[in-house]
Amino acid sequence: MLFLIMLFIALPLVVGPDDLLAAGAPSPQDSGQQKIGVLLVNHGSRSVTWRQSLLNLEAQVASPILAHSTVKGLKTAFMEYTEPSIATRMKEFDREGFTDIIIVPVFLTVSPHTFDDIPTIVGLKEDAHSMQQLKIENIERYTSKAKPHITPPLDFTDILQQNLLRRVTALSKNPAQEGLVLIGYGDETYDKEWVELFDKAADYVRQHTGIAGYSYGWCGHIANYKPEETTAAINTVLKNARTALVIPVLVAHDEQFQIKIIGDGIAKVPDNKSRVLYKPDSILPDPNVERWVVSVTDEYLRKVQPRISRAN
Repeated sequence: MLFLIMLFIALPLVVGPDDLLAAGAPSPQDSGQQKIGVLLVNHGSRSVTWRQSLLNLEAQVASPILAHSTVKGLKTAFMEYTEPSIATRMKEFDREGFTDIIIVPVFLTVSPHTFDDIPTIVGLKEDAHSMQQLKIENIERYTSKAKPHITPPLDFTDILQQNLLRRVTALSKNPAQEGLVLIGYGDETYDKEWVELFDKAADYVRQHTGIAGYSYGWCGHIANYKPEETTAAINTVLKNARTALVIPVLVAHDEQFQIKIIGDGIAKVPDNKSRVLYKPDSILPDPNVERWVVSVTDEYLRKVQPRISRAN
């Protein structure tokens, strides 16, 4: 009997937040107390290498983001192909009592994924075409109790220009005789925006290196995941340049793209071993991308936090 009395007295000292919620205590969502989480969302891939790059990005930004007293959680979600999905992560945030989630799309530029799919997945949009595509691709939608706040993608900064200049400079041997070839995923819906982004980045690289020629090609669904566009882009540059520098403008390394599609495209170029310089790398890792994730999270924290919290 004495043991039972002591156990009863000790119980309140060992219960955790989940126990309190189960016992009927109000969650932050119900009590009006703000609890903010950050979700890094990327495209997703079957490539382990690709996914690890995004997980490494999360690890690099964790310390400065979680240093904010109001940020209580940081997670990564993969939009397609693998778990944890966006819906899975948003359910986790709900179970943990979060009130607001800052969603950072680690995407290069605007696309149906950033403009339609992600807002539709989290319940901020009811885009009919996106809903149909998500259903076909078996991507779950989930409207969370926590309020989602989506930041812009990477192209609203000059990060891509600096990233490409660094990689081109490392690969270049004789700029006066070289032409630049940028190979990206591409998007038929936002083709104009993608072309403008590539043109702007290429102009920046050419101004800072002296490389004269430039061409681009796509390797994603717009090119049916085939190498012919890579080959054509290289041959275009080689009409006026002795050597082509081929740069993959892809967020992370995926063997299907950097090795199979782009590599096969290079292999079809005559004299490719002497006339093509190529390193199958990617935008990540890049300290500027890490700083951007921290910066855009800071910016949205200021928007999400009520004025009274900031004053305190």
